[in-house]
Amino acid sequence: MQKKRIFTGIATALVTPFKNGEVDYDSFGKFIDWQIAEGIDALVVAGTTGEGSTLTDDEHVKVIEYTVDRACGKVPVIAGTGSNDTSYAINLTKTACKAGVDGVLVVSPYYNKATQKGLKEMYELIADKSDKPVILYNVPSRTGVNIEPSTYKALAEHENIVAIKEANGNISKIVETMSYVHGKLDLYSGNDDQIVPLMSLGGVGAISVLSNILPRKTCEICKKYFAGDIEGACKLQYELHALTDSLFSEVNPIPVKSAVAHMGFCENSLRLPLTTMDEGKEKIMLDLMRKQGLDV
Repeated sequence: MQKKRIFTGIATALVTPFKNGEVDYDSFGKFIDWQIAEGIDALVVAGTTGEGSTLTDDEHVKVIEYTVDRACGKVPVIAGTGSNDTSYAINLTKTACKAGVDGVLVVSPYYNKATQKGLKEMYELIADKSDKPVILYNVPSRTGVNIEPSTYKALAEHENIVAIKEANGNISKIVETMSYVHGKLDLYSGNDDQIVPLMSLGGVGAISVLSNILPRKTCEICKKYFAGDIEGACKLQYELHALTDSLFSEVNPIPVKSAVAHMGFCENSLRLPLTTMDEGKEKIMLDLMRKQGLDV
């Protein structure tokens, strides 16, 4: 059975603006409007880049509801609803579904260091309880555990699990995964420096940090690739490599929050334990942004 695709192309993993310790909805709304006007293909709210781990329960729900309302059906909205507490993830997933999201992004549990058996059972349970399609999110650098290809193979049989956001960086593992799940799970790159490589393996886009500041140009990578202009897509991937690198010169979302703030969309405010960016690294990033024509 062909599963429903949530989106093709680029979804921005949105930053969450803060002001005076609270979510700054005025800035958030303007930022969402700009993303849509720039042609972004989808929006991800309350994920890692959105500092979902430091949002209160009420804030987490409200930013999801706000994004759905603001997007107003113009692009798909995907909510980050993962947790290392399965019950909490299920409840948040149910709440996000009620809010009208188009899908949920569920990160593998962090700190617990689950076994592959535990990952499989957790994801199946969350997918059973979700009214919306589920994207599995693998980012072992932050969670301590890799979702192995054999686990993806088993999870691909669940009708409500439709895609992978893959950020393990190991191309060989991704090749093995796709040998099992191609045609059953959509593949999205979770690393901005690997959009073209993963599309060459059957990927259908990316969930991007870079598109917070360059949504149109990031989308162009996918558009060129899907139009058959592989050389053009590769050229853009190369061109944006240095800037992408600088956006990860400190832990995400420290650099991208600084970048978005310098573009005038929000204050450069993060919640501890995240702190503002090292000045030297920030200068390099801003110089690279200016080379891309950004007014910072």
